[in-house]
Amino acid sequence: MSNSQRPPTSRWHEPMGLALDQARAALRADDPQGHPADVPIGAVLLGPDGEVIGRGHNRREVTHDPTAHAEVLAIREASAALGRWRLDDCALVVTLEPCAMCAGAILLARIPVVVIGAWDEKAGATGSVWDIVRDPRMNHFAQVIPGVREQECSALLTDFFASRR
Repeated sequence: MSNSQRPPTSRWHEPMGLALDQARAALRADDPQGHPADVPIGAVLLGPDGEVIGRGHNRREVTHDPTAHAEVLAIREASAALGRWRLDDCALVVTLEPCAMCAGAILLARIPVVVIGAWDEKAGATGSVWDIVRDPRMNHFAQVIPGVREQECSALLTDFFASRR
């Protein structure tokens, strides 16, 4: 099936698989000092040619850094790889809807496409609780493509939190 015949979200299945791999890496973040695993959220940033140029998974627990969200880490890595902060020809693929901080980083980096696995009904900022990336008061906007491999992304988080109770 050609890209033009595929359902709109199917072209994102493989990149979301890479984001899911990143999310699973957050579960393996326990280290010898006993830092707990972090919430399994993963992100990949695709460059202009569709290749992965940035990867990230939550590392807040290991680094003791409240900004060490998957999206922010992927944006930092992609910016370093391209040697520029404007990522206006890239796409971010993330397993959970970005929070307000990450939505702000997406706009500041000028990322035009955000692909989401699961919605975050508590703190999402790209369409559920807030819609920062499409707010007409902002000077930049992003297209949001939701629901890519949503069940897999949701199950990873549900299982994680169930194991913590």
